[in-house]
Amino acid sequence: MLTIFSDESFMKEALKEAYKAKDAGEVPIGAVIVCNNTIISRAHNYTERLNDVTAHAEMQAFTSATNYLGAKYLKDCTLYVTLEPCVMCAGAAFWTQITRIVFGAYDPKRGYSKTSKKILHPSTEIVGGVLENECSELIKQFFSTKR
Repeated sequence: MLTIFSDESFMKEALKEAYKAKDAGEVPIGAVIVCNNTIISRAHNYTERLNDVTAHAEMQAFTSATNYLGAKYLKDCTLYVTLEPCVMCAGAAFWTQITRIVFGAYDPKRGYSKTSKKILHPSTEIVGGVLENECSELIKQFFSTKR
């Protein structure tokens, strides 16, 4: 059942960001960060626009959320992201000490779990596969037009 404060509801918000990325010609990955059931950060990939390989949705969301909170740690926050974080984003998540990461599609090629699940902070809870079909379909469709 979809409720206003469910993982599925917040993942739908991350999907909205992914569609913004797609519309801008970016790889369609979106993220939101939630604290106390309030979205405090929204982001999507900006790697093409900024000509910056580190401008992933998660990295943009971390920066925006820490600015919003006025703190470098994201304790009591949840990152919702449409694709399993890569090693870089998982490493950044470690340093933020974020409480939870909820992702949509698994990334069998570049996802952090291919390398090591120890990249994340030991207290970070992980939930994968939320709205997995919608998240993975968006990425598949995007890349099918590129090939």
